[in-house]
Amino acid sequence: MSELSLSALGQRAKAASRQLGRASSAQKNAALLAIAEGLERNAAQILAANAQDVADAQMAGLSQALVDRLLLTEKRLAGMAADTRSVAALPDPVGEEYDGRLLPNGLRIARRRTPLGVLGVIYEARPNVTIDIAALSLKTGNAAILRGGKETLRSNLALVEVIQAALEEAGLPGDSILYIDNPDRALVTELLRMDQYVDMIIPRGGNALHKLCREQATIPVMTGGIGICHLFVDASADQDKAVEIIHNAKTQRPSVCNSLDTVLVHRDVAAGFVPRMAERLAGDAVELRADPVSFLILERSANGSDWNVKQAGPDDFDQEWLSLILGVKVVGGLDEAMDHIAAHSTGHSDGILTETYGNAQRFVNEIDSAAVFVNASTRFNDGGQLGLGAEVAVSTQKLHARGPMGLRELTTYKWVVFGDGQVRE
Repeated sequence: MSELSLSALGQRAKAASRQLGRASSAQKNAALLAIAEGLERNAAQILAANAQDVADAQMAGLSQALVDRLLLTEKRLAGMAADTRSVAALPDPVGEEYDGRLLPNGLRIARRRTPLGVLGVIYEARPNVTIDIAALSLKTGNAAILRGGKETLRSNLALVEVIQAALEEAGLPGDSILYIDNPDRALVTELLRMDQYVDMIIPRGGNALHKLCREQATIPVMTGGIGICHLFVDASADQDKAVEIIHNAKTQRPSVCNSLDTVLVHRDVAAGFVPRMAERLAGDAVELRADPVSFLILERSANGSDWNVKQAGPDDFDQEWLSLILGVKVVGGLDEAMDHIAAHSTGHSDGILTETYGNAQRFVNEIDSAAVFVNASTRFNDGGQLGLGAEVAVSTQKLHARGPMGLRELTTYKWVVFGDGQVRE
């Protein structure tokens, strides 16, 4: 794809965004329902395309974590259709007015939500992101230019075909969702500088991608999605609940950004709790990377030889594992746990397991992460789980949006001012 053709793609997306911004809620919802139906109707073709991508990924030696992100199954495809219908059922934020008031001079003012315009979304491995982005973009009146990884090309092209057919069926421009099908990495840099047409860049991938976008983009970049997630087991924690929360946070889907990376355990309960946790995780073949204190506890335990335990290396508490590996560290108490999180967290998802109200409140007040949990799994930091229907990303920034980016996070606003002849003195 040449620079000219990429520029032409931007022009088409910009033109489509103007039409989409005028679309009614009924039109947008009809397109979303048509996408869901198209996913179900074309499931065989989509899964066949995905199977080819998965086979190539395995042949190329991609990690199991990446292959899992890439994989589509009937269940995952059904979930994508269900999520799309959930977005259709949500209130349309476009046109919503808020902060309205009457000024002393008689002017009536309010903020009105409007689409951002055109989103440029760069992502790796996960084809479900294609549907999430399309659904949320369409609901909020935004066009999108998508650039997925080369390992998902067949899957994404099959999905985009379904999306564009649904748009046309609903009387909306097919150019509302466009896909860059050339894997040339140089096109990513070109996309990052298309500020004439693109209003926001959303990267979903590893640190290298986020760094590239921050350094190269002439467009605002919404970064996030890199999770080094923690749970602190306080001395007062309900240990039955704590073991199950940790098990869920680590094993339910280990290859995603909100899966658990490090458990911090209060020293007063470590001798009993750490082996109990290890026994629960052993059934899922979780490898533990233990600090010296927890390693000694595990080594001396009756079942220690049955567990997969290694001594933590110097960089192990700065790793987003994306696999069945879990860091374990014994800490002196709440202050040490929060100091560790401040030093090692990426500000994505961190939580405390405690029955002490004051400790829970201190943790919530002092931990500066996009989502903070009390007695719950970090896996809930997700747009669908938090009632947003779906998400385009989990932002760890502090400006514009933070946490799962759902519908309202994909809008901006304009001031609307109604007068009756007022002039400024």
